[in-house]
Amino acid sequence: MKRSHSKLVRTNSFTLAFRLCIVAALGLVPMMFAQDAQAAGDCPALPRKAVMPPDAVPASLYFPEWKTQVDTLQANLSHQDLASRHLVFVGDSLTFNWVGYPDIFKHYYGQRAPLNLGVWGDRTEGVLKRLDGEMVGLQPRLVVLLIGTNNTATGSRPENVALGVAEIVRLIHARSPTSRVLIVGILPRGLNPSPLRDANARVNELIAQCADGKTTFTADVGPALLNTAGQFTADISPDEVHLASAGYTLLAQALRPIIDKLDSE
Repeated sequence: MKRSHSKLVRTNSFTLAFRLCIVAALGLVPMMFAQDAQAAGDCPALPRKAVMPPDAVPASLYFPEWKTQVDTLQANLSHQDLASRHLVFVGDSLTFNWVGYPDIFKHYYGQRAPLNLGVWGDRTEGVLKRLDGEMVGLQPRLVVLLIGTNNTATGSRPENVALGVAEIVRLIHARSPTSRVLIVGILPRGLNPSPLRDANARVNELIAQCADGKTTFTADVGPALLNTAGQFTADISPDEVHLASAGYTLLAQALRPIIDKLDSE
């Protein structure tokens, strides 16, 4: 997706301000604690199965660019002081693409020494494959996980995608028991409501059951990216999947109070 920076950021200031108000009005921070009554543990409501679906089994992805990205990322990690990284973002292109908006990323997260472990095109099984190695040496206070949209877009059942997310949470806690995990619900996809949106909503309902109020938390911030008609408009997402500058501003605005709270407790 090649677009000039000026075209990506072009948005009506009133519309953006209105959506920022929606972030506050939706009460996104309390939403994170809606599942606090769940028993402590790593997603006990989504237990492992005797035969795990492909979405929940570590696997390299089929396209060669995935491995190239992973190799580059892991090589870069070998030269970093990972002990100083207190906030880690894990996911697909929606996470990786923060690199295109460094000012927004720095403004909202820079004081926490963030680390971006996003790989475009990634899926739950790909994260499981690579993250086991990437977590070596990392003991962050908080991991922000946003993954699953590429699974549902290719027909994976919501229950299987949610189980894949649960497996990632288990992996993170196995590698770094003191880390908290914030699972961000799959973001909107497509201009208007659709069966794919419904599938993503079902995944979000299932992964919300992982929240225990102690080590694992969830936040469904997708509504903050939609207009009053429920549309995922071009000023927020030019291709109806990835975010423009205005979209990342809304996403960061929605996540910041949650991250602030989890990082201060």
